[in-house]
Amino acid sequence: MVSARDEFFFDLRGYLLLKGALSQQEIHDVNEAIDALLPMQPGEWKGYVHGHNYGDEDGLNLQQIYEGGEAFEKLIDHPSWIEKVKYFVGGADTFDYNHGPLFIDECFANIRGPGEAIGLHSGGHEGTKRTQFRYYNGRFHCGQINILMALTDIGPGDGGTMVIPGSHKSNFLHPDFEKYRMRSEEASVDEVEGAIEIHMEAGDAILFVDCLGHGSAKRVNPGDRRIIVYRYGPSWGNFRHGYQVSDELAARLSPERLQIVRPKAPLVPN
Repeated sequence: MVSARDEFFFDLRGYLLLKGALSQQEIHDVNEAIDALLPMQPGEWKGYVHGHNYGDEDGLNLQQIYEGGEAFEKLIDHPSWIEKVKYFVGGADTFDYNHGPLFIDECFANIRGPGEAIGLHSGGHEGTKRTQFRYYNGRFHCGQINILMALTDIGPGDGGTMVIPGSHKSNFLHPDFEKYRMRSEEASVDEVEGAIEIHMEAGDAILFVDCLGHGSAKRVNPGDRRIIVYRYGPSWGNFRHGYQVSDELAARLSPERLQIVRPKAPLVPN
């Protein structure tokens, strides 16, 4: 559930660190399932999982990762975060029950090696409805809440996620945004004033509103950094990249999980 401490620090900083969100068995199962999908290249499909990146040195994304097996399906409504996500998106009772309270518009695993990073992006100055932070009439109404899960330990030199605390409420563009943004020559957040690197143990998760300014440090250590991101918003949203839930996945999900990945079944003539 959501505590008064959760409310205060999420409102203040724009994020919460959820220690030990995944068990050791869950970490093992997810990493094993990722190993079964690799190697992959951007543009390649393995079943309904799609290789993808943004054209930078930002690593490999395995999009639609919940299509990759039961280990990923369990993350859709994981008890370590699902009630918090509902609360910060707006609460189950603020939505039409026929459509469900939530929708995952993007879910991916990311594998990032030495020299790779993702640049600074987002920020409250954009005012984007899809990613907005809003508190009104005693409720949070956030357009997108991300859950970023660490599948490996992420410490100094590992290319950790970096955030600018409080930037979800900023009215102004960060003065150095253009220098360090995605697809710039210096696309990482290591030198961004006001940014902090969040170190995580495997199994920890970060919950954050997407309009929080964020990116990553550049990985300098050998080996790979592995994370998974599930992005939750209100049920009336749509897929970010145009992917759709496969019939095979829809058939094997519980009704509760299916409602989160496909809040309304397609309506077609008989």
